[in-house]
Amino acid sequence: MHQRHLPASPNWYCSRCSDINGKGVLGFGAKNTIYLLNVTASSPAVTGELTGHTERVSGFAFCPHDGQERICASTSDDKTVKIWDAGQKILLKEHNVHQSTISAVHWSPVQKLLLVTGDEKGIVVCYWFSSNDTQSFFPEPRTIFCLSCSPHEENYIAVGYKDGMIVVIDISKKGEVIHRLRGHDDEIHALAWCPQPREEPLYGRSEDKTDGSNGVTEAAEMGCYLASGSRDQTVRIWSTARGKVCLLSGVMTLKLPFLKRRGAGVDPVVKERLWLTVHWPKGQPSQIVSSCFGGEIIMWDLMKSGKQKWSLLGSSSDGQNHSRIVFNMSSFRSGDRELLLSTSMDREIKCWDLASLECCWTLPTLGGFVYCLSFSPVGTGCLALGIGDSMIRVWNTLSIQNQYDIKTFWQGIKSKVTALAWHPIKEGTLAFGTDDGKVGINEVYSNKPPQISSTYHHRTVYSLSWGPPVPPMSFGGSGDKPSYSLYSCAGEGVIFQHDPWKLSGEASNIDKLIRDTNNIKHKIPPHTDLSWKPDGSVLAIGNEDGSIEVLKAPMLKLLCTVQQHHKIINSLRWHHEHSSQNELQYLLASGSSNAIVYVHDLKSVIETPSESPVLMTEPFRTLSGHTNKITSLAWSPHHDGRLVTVCYDGTAQVWDVLKEEPVCNYRGHSGRLLCVQWSTVHPDLVWTGGDDFTLHEWAVSKQEHVTPPKSKKRAEMEKKRGPQKKSKKKKVAPEKGRMKAEERELPLGEEIKGAAEEGQSENDKEEEERENTDGPSVTGWSREISVDTRGTERVQNGERFSHAVKREVKEEKKREKSDLSLKKRKPRSILPLSTSMDHRPKEELQQDCLTLAAVRYSHGQSGTCVPGSGAHIQLGLFTDRDALYRMFQEEEESHVEAGHYDSMVYLRLWKGDLIGAITLAAEKGELTDHLLSLAPMAGYQVWARTVEAYVKQLCHHEQFLKAASHLVSIHKLYEAINLLKSHQLYREAIALARARLQPEDPVLKNLYMSWAAVLEKDGHYATAAKCYLAADSNFDAAKVIAKKGDVISLRTAANLAQISGESELAHSLSLRCAKDLMLFQDWAAAQEVLRTQDSLLGHRLVFSVNEILTQRLADTDVVTWSVASSHTWSKSCEENFLSMVHRVWQSEFGVAATDLVQVKMLHQQLRTVENPPATTSVPLKQLLFHISLDVTLCALSQLLCDWPSVLEELLQALTRGYEAGHFTLMAEMCQLLVTQGLESVTFYKQKLDSTDERSLVISQSVEALVCYQLMYKKWWNYSAETSALTNNTISNGHRLTEKNHSEVEANCNGEAQSDVIFSEGFWKVLLSEPHANLQATQRAIAEIQRRVTSLIQQHNPCKDTNASPQALSTSQSETSEDQGGSLSGKSSESLSTLTARVAEHHKALAAIPELVKKYPFPDVMECCIVLLHMEKHFSPFPPHIHSKATTLLCKYGTTELLCKSWKRLTQ
Repeated sequence: MHQRHLPASPNWYCSRCSDINGKGVLGFGAKNTIYLLNVTASSPAVTGELTGHTERVSGFAFCPHDGQERICASTSDDKTVKIWDAGQKILLKEHNVHQSTISAVHWSPVQKLLLVTGDEKGIVVCYWFSSNDTQSFFPEPRTIFCLSCSPHEENYIAVGYKDGMIVVIDISKKGEVIHRLRGHDDEIHALAWCPQPREEPLYGRSEDKTDGSNGVTEAAEMGCYLASGSRDQTVRIWSTARGKVCLLSGVMTLKLPFLKRRGAGVDPVVKERLWLTVHWPKGQPSQIVSSCFGGEIIMWDLMKSGKQKWSLLGSSSDGQNHSRIVFNMSSFRSGDRELLLSTSMDREIKCWDLASLECCWTLPTLGGFVYCLSFSPVGTGCLALGIGDSMIRVWNTLSIQNQYDIKTFWQGIKSKVTALAWHPIKEGTLAFGTDDGKVGINEVYSNKPPQISSTYHHRTVYSLSWGPPVPPMSFGGSGDKPSYSLYSCAGEGVIFQHDPWKLSGEASNIDKLIRDTNNIKHKIPPHTDLSWKPDGSVLAIGNEDGSIEVLKAPMLKLLCTVQQHHKIINSLRWHHEHSSQNELQYLLASGSSNAIVYVHDLKSVIETPSESPVLMTEPFRTLSGHTNKITSLAWSPHHDGRLVTVCYDGTAQVWDVLKEEPVCNYRGHSGRLLCVQWSTVHPDLVWTGGDDFTLHEWAVSKQEHVTPPKSKKRAEMEKKRGPQKKSKKKKVAPEKGRMKAEERELPLGEEIKGAAEEGQSENDKEEEERENTDGPSVTGWSREISVDTRGTERVQNGERFSHAVKREVKEEKKREKSDLSLKKRKPRSILPLSTSMDHRPKEELQQDCLTLAAVRYSHGQSGTCVPGSGAHIQLGLFTDRDALYRMFQEEEESHVEAGHYDSMVYLRLWKGDLIGAITLAAEKGELTDHLLSLAPMAGYQVWARTVEAYVKQLCHHEQFLKAASHLVSIHKLYEAINLLKSHQLYREAIALARARLQPEDPVLKNLYMSWAAVLEKDGHYATAAKCYLAADSNFDAAKVIAKKGDVISLRTAANLAQISGESELAHSLSLRCAKDLMLFQDWAAAQEVLRTQDSLLGHRLVFSVNEILTQRLADTDVVTWSVASSHTWSKSCEENFLSMVHRVWQSEFGVAATDLVQVKMLHQQLRTVENPPATTSVPLKQLLFHISLDVTLCALSQLLCDWPSVLEELLQALTRGYEAGHFTLMAEMCQLLVTQGLESVTFYKQKLDSTDERSLVISQSVEALVCYQLMYKKWWNYSAETSALTNNTISNGHRLTEKNHSEVEANCNGEAQSDVIFSEGFWKVLLSEPHANLQATQRAIAEIQRRVTSLIQQHNPCKDTNASPQALSTSQSETSEDQGGSLSGKSSESLSTLTARVAEHHKALAAIPELVKKYPFPDVMECCIVLLHMEKHFSPFPPHIHSKATTLLCKYGTTELLCKSWKRLTQ
């Protein structure tokens, strides 16, 4: 399905989260998904996914038994173990025996289909897949980190624990511990058994062979080596025969070497980040592989000593090693080569050749949402990726030697990369925007850090674009400085213009220029996207309210406003300029949150701008099919009008815009899509990225689906993604701004942009924890949380007992409280120290009396006694004031220590130290209303300072209203208002401002505008509108009311705009409301809305024509829907259609030929309304409205006696049914507008000037369309044997078999018309040789273009390396067959020959008169074939008519399909 694929990053800190089977299939867990890759020595290829877990995958392992290689198992933090068939990608079985987080998994290499898992509680679970039996063991009360089943003894399992202990258990003896291997003092990260069954002598072990062991069996004596890797930086080799460490020349451990990388020493905190995994390759019993400190991988040779003991993988050249720690390793044999696969924290998967120790290939993976993609316009095939893991990746997609030639940039970013834009002409210059509002420029071909703009956005940067500078930017054009500015748009709705040569300078907000140039007084809606036209002449800006503004550079004059979308604009894209049709460069595609893509043709607006901005409400093309918000668009640079869109429905859709048809739909992602780019090199390849952390490259021609899945299948898409459990570790408040990608709707929360990323983000937090703290390890931290959870579960399991105990305790406490409440509580003493002295023994109290007497009568000469302090503090109450103050001082100090500041304040007040009391209370945050009331006694300044301090204290306690009131009391009115405003108390702030400020005070308006913005974001549109009205911002009031988009809101908004004098806005809103009512067929209400606007009289005429036309067509099968309301004057009658229109206009609207000035003005007004060409996918109601506009213009031209315009507009009305493939509608319009057929056309022709060539050509086209429908009426009315011919598809695009014969017969105009068909003039009109020549030339050019496209696809280098020559030839033959055999016998034509033939045809096309090419005409070849067929069933036609038809067919019917048709009729 896809060509190349960048998967999500393997999960971190797992002992076995990746594994490879003997067939070369690698599986690894990433987030809650398992990815499968086919691995060879040359390259990897992603083959599929296994989805079903609801939380992070913690382990993965393949079954090692022959014939069972496709069976695999996975464990997850959701505490389930799942067994999969990796070949069919289906779930086979699962169990949830574990009650704690599972941390280890392994298949037994000996006992068939035995799966062993361990959890953080210490439980080991054995699961027999074939019998579905389980058995649990609890060998040690420790946290399991890893385990490994013995490849030689079926009952032995080695288990490694967090504290460094390793045990070997025998499951046949109920999990009895056979060996305890002590030596490590930290986490055991990996265990690996020696593939050789007996303990062969290693270096220096010969002396150990003589040791005897009485009572030990032969199998146990034989033993097997076991390798372990620990966080203590050692690898140990254990002898399980004796349960002790192997003695390798007296050295018990293999210590990791300290390797210097790039001339730098080892990181001092490297131990905290170490993960030491080990792997014992099957074919190399004397060699083991282990990871090292910073991502290096080491091969240990156990038969050697000293420095020769180890070799470094990838030492021949820089850049081969991982740059960060390695988590998992696994190996398999591919032919005669042993290949090792490794996963790392650097988000890369590497393949190593263990013979040469060199890296075979590297597969980068992604650790976040793929937010944006951008192909360099200068560096061919250079694709930049913006990822949510805070890194930019630049991929050379054309690299031949390395399919995944990717460079990573992380310096200076530090946040999710949400926007990218390559410089248009400067190679290697890449602009980026981030989630935290940062904008920078990176030079990808240098090692310099990026330049960061000094102007930050307040929210996520959604869009970047290079364009010509606009004022006030004055750089560019001098020297070697290119004339380009960098424009950024972010979530707060602002577009900044940055100077790329001076990013340290302040960026300018272009809204100021837009306001000044266009004299805008109202509030500009928040911007959400921007796109410069490739030639830099025009800027398109998308807004939050769904409108699109088109502005002319350099002054940004507003040319037009497109009001088609009614929800936030997520993406805008201009068509490329190098198309074969020059007018296509004016196409602008837009996608919004309403799931519809609109394409507008802005040629007339740009080439011939009007003095005032134009309002566009009709799209050139409408592309509907997606079922959720559109997130990104991209035009194909290789085709004309080919567009690809991506959506939150999880699919990418390719459209043929000109035909308004879907081409194909890609459904390979398992999440919402956020970005898309068309390959700049290969016309058949598209790149898409999404919130599933993956990037896909896929071929348009290989997709089996054509349209997006229907809404019913959205549930299947969600099921494919798997249920997502919310993380309980951290709650993130959703951003209230725009949701574009992450939007945080992220949407997929929507919104796609800015959404929180689950799964891998936990790994990021773990990494940060390891790098920034010296505390416990991350794995220990995660387990602590799981322990808490288990504690909760234990309480729940003992629910009855615990709840009963809790109830008893609560009842006891209630009784105690009730008893205490009956007693009167004694208040706390304000003099606790002196009071406590009164509770001493009687002797001491009596001694106090003697001491007091001595003090009082010795006149202060009391020796060591100082009343009021120390041991005599209680005497301060009975002597002089100084003693009392000393007592107060010690009491105050006591209150401070006890935290009783209120008592201390009272003491100071009693001393008369009011200022000191207030100051102390302010410092301690203990001010009260009582103290505040006393403050004026100390003076105004003290009171004011006290109020300010009290306000801060109240704000700290969130008593904002009280705080504001106190500010008002000291006349700080503006501070009080700002205080209320800053805490979102807008209503109270406005009430205060209205009561105390002058009406013209700008603060009041600022309050209203700020509150309105908040209300608007929260969806309270009516209240927001009131605020805008109060602030005299009438335009914004009407806009916000209309934001809801329903009919009532639009009508209210239009009336509001009309009352407040915003006539242009009232005009557009009324028209939009009326169109919505028209879709509901509520004609009375639509006219009522339009009646309120005098400027909409012309549109009222259009709606009246539409109503009359709908009522007329209701008598046929064209209109099948019911009408909600209508007017009496629109009822169907026998009156001529145009005469009835004129009568209704005169009687109901006062429009008549007597007032030519008014008629002319209405005609000019309606001529400016956009009326796009019809296509087969236009809804019938919309098609009838477009026809009504043409008929209205025709009727007005009749009143003006402008007969050339009458015929031209009549032709447009008749042509729409023909171009839409709706033959019945075309026939009915001919019946209504050209009642007498050719006689009516003759009547119009008599009104024309015979010298006016243009009018004569138009009249010829009208005659031809009338004759065309009469020809088919005659044929179907009288011919019954037409099945042979009607099975063929005629070149005008509709099938003859799809016509309803009875329907057409009912509409036949009678025998009078049928006689005309046999006249010579009838066929002379249809058999026009100039038109036959034009149509044949156009067919020939289209045929050659198809051949050129086929040649390019056939000769393009095939990306699929597995495709055989036979498959390629088959696909080529199928391509030829799809083209109707047009390439048969001509496949040898070269590209140069075809190009020359196209040039000849274009030259012939240029020689045809422009008037012939301008106006539509029925297919002449089709008419000739129908004539020959009718001649077989009716009386013969004149010989020269038959001869002319045959001649035209021979001369211009050269395509194979036409030749087969007419030759069969002439034989």
